[in-house]
Amino acid sequence: MSTRIALPTEQRLGLLGWAALVLLQLIWHAWLFPAQTMPTWLVLAITVIPLLLPLLAIRNPRRALLWIGILSLFYFCHGIAEGWSSSSERWLALAEIVLTLLLIGTLGAGVRRPRNSAAPPAP
Repeated sequence: MSTRIALPTEQRLGLLGWAALVLLQLIWHAWLFPAQTMPTWLVLAITVIPLLLPLLAIRNPRRALLWIGILSLFYFCHGIAEGWSSSSERWLALAEIVLTLLLIGTLGAGVRRPRNSAAPPAP
């Protein structure tokens, strides 16, 4: 019998956003707008493999979400650049931006400050 530890809502939302970002990259770069000047496998390796690296830390969802949050900054920049430069791919870029903001937001929401009642209040 295995016991499952229930994840907090923000961690579940972050993991769902992570999966959606991986799926978005696959759909975007392999199906809807494959690269014209580079092999598709190379584009997918550049865009998808970094998102799979946090699987190494999946046993600790907080650590995996930290990695994802850091990696998502690259995807945020990519979404901004694509949204600005390519009108045909703008809707995908906006989806990428929203997902990365969701990931960064869930990372921030997962940080809990310990309550230290012994410390005096700050001036």
